[in-house]
Amino acid sequence: MSRIGRKPVLIPKGVKVEVKNGAVKVTGAKGELSVAIHPDVTVEVKGEEVLVTRHADLKEQRSLHGLFRALIANMVTGVTTGFSRKLELVGVGYRAELKGKVLQLALGYSHPIVFRAPDSIKIEAPTQTNITVSGIDKQLVGLVAAKIRSLRPPEPYKGKGIKYEGEYIRRKAGKTAATAGAK
Repeated sequence: MSRIGRKPVLIPKGVKVEVKNGAVKVTGAKGELSVAIHPDVTVEVKGEEVLVTRHADLKEQRSLHGLFRALIANMVTGVTTGFSRKLELVGVGYRAELKGKVLQLALGYSHPIVFRAPDSIKIEAPTQTNITVSGIDKQLVGLVAAKIRSLRPPEPYKGKGIKYEGEYIRRKAGKTAATAGAK
């Protein structure tokens, strides 16, 4: 048995989970999410918890078992508390500014970069060097944060670029002066 797949997903108060037509729909205070279920996995709601079972013990079905349990748990967490990723801009002149629903970034290029997020994602720029991406869908929050980071990933020599909060950038030594023996 999958260790993750075996655990039941607890349904908190105010969250409604429905399983019908091969899909799981989770509704809560922050919104509604749904995911289609693979035919090799069975999802059932028993009381205040969701149980995920598989039909056989093949490798693919074992991985699907844990995957769908984690997806359902993430949907329940998303509709109750939501998810967020924080990004930091490191570099002289690098700044982020929110104009309406559009994020405008100055990242050392000759032009400003304009980034439009999907409707279900909320982007905030509390300071000029910090960006917060939040929403109810964990995958979409991570994807949007990764797209923003990819606009100027951190470089290893000075550490300039966009990085996740708390991310460690491994530094490389730059060029050194010529050795005394070489001419």
